[in-house]
Amino acid sequence: MKKKIFQGCLIALALIAGGGTQFALAQTKIAIAHPGTISAFGSLLLAIGQEQGLFAKYGLDARLVGGSPGSSRLVGKEAEFGVFGTAGVLKSVQQGTSLKMSGALTTGRISNHLVTRAEIKKAEDLRGKRFGFVGSIGGAPWTIANLGLQHLGLDPKRDNITFLSVGGLPQVASALENGTIDAAMLTPALSSQMQSKGFSVLLDMYPTNIYAAQTALVTTGAYVREHPDIVEKVVTALVEAMAFSLAPRNKPTVVRTVIKVFDLTDPAAAEEGYEALHNLNRRPYPTIESLKGMQKVMALHDPKLLSVKVEDLIEDRFVRKLDERGVIDGLYKTYGVK
Repeated sequence: MKKKIFQGCLIALALIAGGGTQFALAQTKIAIAHPGTISAFGSLLLAIGQEQGLFAKYGLDARLVGGSPGSSRLVGKEAEFGVFGTAGVLKSVQQGTSLKMSGALTTGRISNHLVTRAEIKKAEDLRGKRFGFVGSIGGAPWTIANLGLQHLGLDPKRDNITFLSVGGLPQVASALENGTIDAAMLTPALSSQMQSKGFSVLLDMYPTNIYAAQTALVTTGAYVREHPDIVEKVVTALVEAMAFSLAPRNKPTVVRTVIKVFDLTDPAAAEEGYEALHNLNRRPYPTIESLKGMQKVMALHDPKLLSVKVEDLIEDRFVRKLDERGVIDGLYKTYGVK
Protein backbone atom coordinates (compact mmCIF):
# COMPACT_ATOMS: atom_id res chain seq x y z
CA MET A 1 0.00 0.00 0.00
CA LYS A 2 2.79 2.43 0.95
CA LYS A 3 4.59 1.59 -2.30
CA LYS A 4 1.49 2.49 -4.36
CA ILE A 5 1.09 5.77 -2.46
CA PHE A 6 4.75 6.61 -3.05
CA GLN A 7 4.49 5.87 -6.77
CA GLY A 8 1.31 7.95 -6.95
CA CYS A 9 3.15 10.89 -5.41
CA LEU A 10 5.92 10.57 -7.97
CA ILE A 11 3.41 10.60 -10.80
CA ALA A 12 1.81 13.72 -9.36
CA LEU A 13 5.21 15.37 -9.19
CA ALA A 14 5.87 14.34 -12.79
CA LEU A 15 2.62 15.98 -13.90
CA ILE A 16 3.58 19.21 -12.16
CA ALA A 17 7.10 19.18 -13.59
CA GLY A 18 5.98 18.19 -17.12
CA GLY A 19 8.15 18.54 -20.20
CA GLY A 20 10.17 15.33 -20.32
CA THR A 21 11.37 15.18 -16.69
CA GLN A 22 12.40 11.62 -15.84
CA PHE A 23 11.63 9.79 -12.60
CA ALA A 24 13.03 6.48 -11.41
CA LEU A 25 9.70 4.68 -11.08
CA ALA A 26 9.50 0.91 -10.98
CA GLN A 27 8.89 -0.04 -14.61
CA THR A 28 5.87 -2.15 -15.52
CA LYS A 29 6.39 -4.02 -18.77
CA ILE A 30 3.57 -3.63 -21.29
CA ALA A 31 3.18 -4.25 -25.01
CA ILE A 32 1.11 -1.96 -27.24
CA ALA A 33 -0.06 -3.39 -30.56
CA HIS A 34 -0.56 -1.02 -33.47
CA PRO A 35 -1.13 -1.35 -37.23
CA GLY A 36 1.64 1.00 -38.39
CA THR A 37 0.82 3.98 -40.57
CA ILE A 38 -2.69 2.66 -41.24
CA SER A 39 -3.33 4.52 -37.95
CA ALA A 40 -1.13 7.51 -38.70
CA PHE A 41 -1.70 9.67 -35.65
CA GLY A 42 -1.65 6.68 -33.34
CA SER A 43 1.74 5.66 -34.70
CA LEU A 44 3.04 9.20 -34.28
CA LEU A 45 1.90 9.48 -30.65
CA LEU A 46 3.37 6.07 -29.81
CA ALA A 47 6.67 7.11 -31.37
CA ILE A 48 6.66 10.41 -29.43
CA GLY A 49 5.81 8.56 -26.24
CA GLN A 50 8.81 6.29 -26.64
CA GLU A 51 11.32 8.79 -28.02
CA GLN A 52 10.60 11.39 -25.35
CA GLY A 53 10.51 8.91 -22.46
CA LEU A 54 6.87 9.65 -21.63
CA PHE A 55 5.90 6.03 -21.00
CA ALA A 56 8.94 5.59 -18.76
CA LYS A 57 8.02 8.79 -16.93
CA TYR A 58 4.87 7.07 -15.71
CA GLY A 59 6.60 3.84 -14.78
CA LEU A 60 5.93 1.97 -18.03
CA ASP A 61 8.39 -0.10 -20.03
CA ALA A 62 6.38 0.02 -23.27
CA ARG A 63 7.17 -2.21 -26.23
CA LEU A 64 5.45 -1.66 -29.58
CA VAL A 65 4.37 -4.78 -31.46
CA GLY A 66 2.56 -5.52 -34.71
CA GLY A 67 3.08 -2.59 -37.04
CA SER A 68 0.90 -4.07 -39.78
CA PRO A 69 -2.84 -4.35 -40.61
CA GLY A 70 -4.63 -6.95 -38.50
CA SER A 71 -2.52 -6.36 -35.40
CA SER A 72 -5.67 -5.83 -33.32
CA ARG A 73 -5.78 -9.61 -32.86
CA LEU A 74 -2.70 -9.31 -30.63
CA VAL A 75 -4.54 -7.47 -27.83
CA GLY A 76 -5.17 -9.84 -24.94
CA LYS A 77 -2.58 -12.25 -26.30
CA GLU A 78 0.81 -10.77 -27.07
CA ALA A 79 -0.13 -7.23 -26.04
CA GLU A 80 -1.95 -5.67 -23.12
CA PHE A 81 -2.97 -2.61 -25.14
CA GLY A 82 -3.65 -1.61 -28.71
CA VAL A 83 -3.92 1.66 -30.64
CA PHE A 84 -6.25 1.17 -33.62
CA GLY A 85 -8.95 2.78 -35.69
CA THR A 86 -12.43 2.12 -34.34
CA ALA A 87 -13.19 0.05 -37.43
CA GLY A 88 -10.65 -2.53 -36.27
CA VAL A 89 -12.11 -2.40 -32.77
CA LEU A 90 -15.64 -3.11 -34.04
CA LYS A 91 -14.44 -6.02 -36.18
CA SER A 92 -12.47 -7.55 -33.31
CA VAL A 93 -15.42 -7.30 -30.91
CA GLN A 94 -17.80 -8.77 -33.48
CA GLN A 95 -15.39 -11.70 -33.78
CA GLY A 96 -15.52 -12.33 -30.04
CA THR A 97 -12.74 -10.26 -28.47
CA SER A 98 -13.69 -8.36 -25.31
CA LEU A 99 -12.24 -4.88 -25.88
CA LYS A 100 -12.75 -1.58 -24.09
CA MET A 101 -11.92 1.84 -25.52
CA SER A 102 -10.11 3.86 -22.86
CA GLY A 103 -9.47 6.85 -25.08
CA ALA A 104 -10.06 8.25 -28.56
CA LEU A 105 -6.86 9.96 -29.70
CA THR A 106 -8.28 11.61 -32.83
CA THR A 107 -11.48 13.46 -33.65
CA GLY A 108 -12.32 11.11 -36.52
CA ARG A 109 -12.66 13.95 -39.01
CA ILE A 110 -11.24 12.68 -42.31
CA SER A 111 -8.29 14.72 -43.49
CA ASN A 112 -7.00 12.37 -46.22
CA HIS A 113 -6.47 13.43 -49.81
CA LEU A 114 -7.66 11.39 -52.77
CA VAL A 115 -4.47 11.35 -54.84
CA THR A 116 -4.45 10.17 -58.46
CA ARG A 117 -2.21 9.82 -61.47
CA ALA A 118 -1.72 13.17 -63.19
CA GLU A 119 -4.00 12.39 -66.15
CA ILE A 120 -6.99 11.77 -63.86
CA LYS A 121 -8.56 15.22 -63.65
CA LYS A 122 -12.18 14.63 -62.65
CA ALA A 123 -14.32 12.10 -60.80
CA GLU A 124 -15.53 10.41 -63.98
CA ASP A 125 -11.93 9.56 -64.88
CA LEU A 126 -11.83 7.11 -61.95
CA ARG A 127 -14.32 4.76 -63.60
CA GLY A 128 -12.71 1.44 -64.36
CA LYS A 129 -9.59 2.35 -62.37
CA ARG A 130 -7.65 0.64 -59.54
CA PHE A 131 -7.91 2.13 -56.05
CA GLY A 132 -5.20 1.18 -53.55
CA PHE A 133 -5.86 1.01 -49.82
CA VAL A 134 -4.44 -0.36 -46.58
CA GLY A 135 -5.85 -3.35 -44.71
CA SER A 136 -8.89 -5.35 -45.71
CA ILE A 137 -12.33 -4.82 -47.24
CA GLY A 138 -14.59 -3.38 -44.56
CA GLY A 139 -11.79 -1.74 -42.57
CA ALA A 140 -11.29 1.97 -41.88
CA PRO A 141 -9.15 2.82 -44.96
CA TRP A 142 -11.60 1.01 -47.25
CA THR A 143 -14.48 2.84 -45.57
CA ILE A 144 -12.77 6.22 -45.95
CA ALA A 145 -12.12 5.48 -49.63
CA ASN A 146 -15.79 4.65 -50.16
CA LEU A 147 -16.92 7.81 -48.37
CA GLY A 148 -14.66 9.87 -50.62
CA LEU A 149 -15.93 8.17 -53.77
CA GLN A 150 -19.54 8.62 -52.64
CA HIS A 151 -18.86 12.31 -52.06
CA LEU A 152 -17.72 12.52 -55.70
CA GLY A 153 -20.90 10.79 -56.86
CA LEU A 154 -19.19 7.50 -57.66
CA ASP A 155 -20.26 3.96 -56.83
CA PRO A 156 -17.41 1.41 -56.89
CA LYS A 157 -19.62 -1.43 -58.12
CA ARG A 158 -21.49 0.58 -60.74
CA ASP A 159 -18.36 2.39 -61.90
CA ASN A 160 -16.17 -0.71 -61.98
CA ILE A 161 -13.60 0.63 -59.50
CA THR A 162 -11.31 -2.15 -58.27
CA PHE A 163 -9.95 -2.05 -54.72
CA LEU A 164 -6.44 -3.41 -54.14
CA SER A 165 -4.97 -3.89 -50.66
CA VAL A 166 -1.36 -2.65 -50.71
CA GLY A 167 0.73 -2.87 -47.51
CA GLY A 168 1.00 0.27 -45.37
CA LEU A 169 0.57 3.89 -46.44
CA PRO A 170 4.17 4.31 -47.70
CA GLN A 171 3.68 1.17 -49.82
CA VAL A 172 0.39 2.54 -51.17
CA ALA A 173 2.19 5.72 -52.22
CA SER A 174 4.91 3.62 -53.89
CA ALA A 175 2.26 1.56 -55.72
CA LEU A 176 0.72 4.77 -57.03
CA GLU A 177 4.12 6.01 -58.14
CA ASN A 178 5.04 2.81 -60.00
CA GLY A 179 1.64 2.49 -61.69
CA THR A 180 0.33 -0.56 -59.83
CA ILE A 181 -2.72 1.50 -58.81
CA ASP A 182 -4.36 4.63 -60.21
CA ALA A 183 -5.65 6.34 -57.05
CA ALA A 184 -5.47 6.21 -53.26
CA MET A 185 -6.44 8.01 -50.08
CA LEU A 186 -3.23 9.37 -48.54
CA THR A 187 -2.36 11.47 -45.52
CA PRO A 188 -1.71 15.18 -46.21
CA ALA A 189 2.01 14.54 -45.67
CA LEU A 190 2.24 11.77 -48.26
CA SER A 191 -0.10 13.68 -50.56
CA SER A 192 2.25 16.68 -50.51
CA GLN A 193 5.18 14.45 -51.38
CA MET A 194 3.27 12.87 -54.26
CA GLN A 195 2.16 16.28 -55.58
CA SER A 196 5.81 17.31 -55.80
CA LYS A 197 6.24 14.33 -58.14
CA GLY A 198 3.41 15.41 -60.44
CA PHE A 199 0.44 13.53 -59.00
CA SER A 200 -2.97 15.18 -58.60
CA VAL A 201 -5.29 15.72 -55.66
CA LEU A 202 -8.83 15.02 -56.78
CA LEU A 203 -10.38 15.57 -53.35
CA ASP A 204 -9.29 17.04 -50.01
CA MET A 205 -11.54 15.33 -47.49
CA TYR A 206 -11.05 17.78 -44.62
CA PRO A 207 -13.35 20.54 -45.99
CA THR A 208 -16.11 17.97 -46.54
CA ASN A 209 -16.47 17.73 -42.75
CA ILE A 210 -17.03 13.97 -42.96
CA TYR A 211 -16.19 11.89 -39.89
CA ALA A 212 -15.20 8.23 -39.80
CA ALA A 213 -12.95 6.11 -37.60
CA GLN A 214 -11.32 7.58 -34.52
CA THR A 215 -7.97 6.20 -33.40
CA ALA A 216 -8.59 4.48 -30.07
CA LEU A 217 -6.58 3.16 -27.15
CA VAL A 218 -7.98 -0.27 -26.30
CA THR A 219 -7.40 -3.06 -23.84
CA THR A 220 -9.43 -6.04 -22.68
CA GLY A 221 -12.24 -5.80 -20.16
CA ALA A 222 -10.32 -8.16 -17.88
CA TYR A 223 -7.21 -5.97 -17.95
CA VAL A 224 -9.26 -2.88 -17.06
CA ARG A 225 -10.69 -4.71 -14.04
CA GLU A 226 -7.35 -6.13 -12.89
CA HIS A 227 -4.98 -3.24 -13.66
CA PRO A 228 -6.86 0.09 -13.64
CA ASP A 229 -3.74 1.88 -12.38
CA ILE A 230 -1.74 0.78 -15.44
CA VAL A 231 -4.54 1.81 -17.81
CA GLU A 232 -4.59 5.26 -16.22
CA LYS A 233 -0.82 5.61 -16.68
CA VAL A 234 -1.03 4.69 -20.38
CA VAL A 235 -3.86 7.17 -20.94
CA THR A 236 -1.86 9.87 -19.15
CA ALA A 237 1.29 9.17 -21.16
CA LEU A 238 -0.62 9.43 -24.44
CA VAL A 239 -2.32 12.69 -23.40
CA GLU A 240 1.13 14.06 -22.59
CA ALA A 241 2.36 12.83 -25.99
CA MET A 242 -0.41 14.95 -27.53
CA ALA A 243 0.57 17.97 -25.43
CA PHE A 244 4.22 17.50 -26.41
CA SER A 245 3.32 17.18 -30.10
CA LEU A 246 1.13 20.29 -30.13
CA ALA A 247 3.63 22.49 -28.27
CA PRO A 248 5.06 25.08 -30.69
CA ARG A 249 8.53 24.78 -29.13
CA ASN A 250 8.61 21.07 -29.97
CA LYS A 251 7.77 21.45 -33.64
CA PRO A 252 11.29 20.59 -34.97
CA THR A 253 11.33 17.39 -32.91
CA VAL A 254 7.82 16.38 -33.96
CA VAL A 255 8.55 17.09 -37.64
CA ARG A 256 11.56 14.75 -37.44
CA THR A 257 9.31 12.06 -35.99
CA VAL A 258 6.73 12.66 -38.74
CA ILE A 259 9.49 12.14 -41.32
CA LYS A 260 10.47 8.86 -39.68
CA VAL A 261 6.94 7.50 -39.15
CA PHE A 262 5.80 8.28 -42.71
CA ASP A 263 9.15 7.55 -44.36
CA LEU A 264 9.23 11.00 -45.99
CA THR A 265 11.97 12.67 -48.00
CA ASP A 266 10.24 15.98 -48.79
CA PRO A 267 10.45 18.66 -46.02
CA ALA A 268 7.26 20.29 -47.32
CA ALA A 269 5.45 16.97 -46.89
CA ALA A 270 6.65 16.78 -43.29
CA GLU A 271 5.20 20.26 -42.69
CA GLU A 272 1.85 19.05 -44.05
CA GLY A 273 1.99 16.11 -41.66
CA TYR A 274 2.68 18.41 -38.74
CA GLU A 275 -0.19 20.74 -39.64
CA ALA A 276 -2.56 17.75 -39.68
CA LEU A 277 -2.10 17.41 -35.91
CA HIS A 278 -5.20 19.58 -35.49
CA ASN A 279 -7.08 16.28 -35.79
CA LEU A 280 -5.81 15.12 -32.40
CA ASN A 281 -8.57 14.78 -29.80
CA ARG A 282 -7.18 16.92 -27.00
CA ARG A 283 -9.69 15.56 -24.49
CA PRO A 284 -9.73 11.98 -25.71
CA TYR A 285 -13.26 10.90 -24.84
CA PRO A 286 -14.57 8.11 -27.08
CA THR A 287 -18.02 8.92 -28.46
CA ILE A 288 -20.97 6.64 -29.06
CA GLU A 289 -22.04 8.75 -32.03
CA SER A 290 -18.74 8.18 -33.83
CA LEU A 291 -18.86 4.44 -33.17
CA LYS A 292 -22.43 4.14 -34.40
CA GLY A 293 -21.64 6.09 -37.55
CA MET A 294 -18.69 3.84 -38.32
CA GLN A 295 -20.75 0.75 -37.53
CA LYS A 296 -23.48 1.83 -39.97
CA VAL A 297 -21.06 2.30 -42.87
CA MET A 298 -19.15 -0.92 -42.18
CA ALA A 299 -22.41 -2.88 -41.94
CA LEU A 300 -22.99 -2.20 -45.64
CA HIS A 301 -20.24 -4.77 -46.21
CA ASP A 302 -20.77 -6.92 -43.10
CA PRO A 303 -24.30 -6.70 -41.59
CA LYS A 304 -23.20 -8.84 -38.61
CA LEU A 305 -21.44 -5.77 -37.21
CA LEU A 306 -24.86 -4.35 -36.29
CA SER A 307 -24.99 -6.94 -33.49
CA VAL A 308 -22.21 -5.12 -31.60
CA LYS A 309 -23.57 -2.97 -28.76
CA VAL A 310 -21.24 -0.01 -29.08
CA GLU A 311 -22.25 1.46 -25.71
CA ASP A 312 -20.50 -1.48 -24.04
CA LEU A 313 -17.17 -0.68 -25.71
CA ILE A 314 -16.56 2.69 -24.07
CA GLU A 315 -14.61 2.93 -20.80
CA ASP A 316 -13.93 6.64 -20.42
CA ARG A 317 -13.49 6.84 -16.63
CA PHE A 318 -9.72 7.31 -16.94
CA VAL A 319 -10.01 10.30 -19.29
CA ARG A 320 -12.80 11.67 -17.11
CA LYS A 321 -10.69 11.34 -13.96
CA LEU A 322 -7.75 13.17 -15.55
CA ASP A 323 -10.08 15.83 -16.92
CA GLU A 324 -11.97 16.45 -13.69
CA ARG A 325 -8.75 16.66 -11.66
CA GLY A 326 -7.28 19.22 -14.04
CA VAL A 327 -4.46 16.96 -15.18
CA ILE A 328 -5.24 17.35 -18.88
CA ASP A 329 -5.40 21.14 -18.69
CA GLY A 330 -2.26 21.10 -16.56
CA LEU A 331 -0.31 19.17 -19.17
CA TYR A 332 -1.29 21.48 -22.02
CA LYS A 333 -0.47 24.52 -19.88
CA THR A 334 2.93 23.09 -18.95
CA TYR A 335 3.81 22.64 -22.62
CA GLY A 336 2.46 26.05 -23.58
CA VAL A 337 -0.40 24.71 -25.69
CA LYS A 338 -3.38 27.06 -25.93
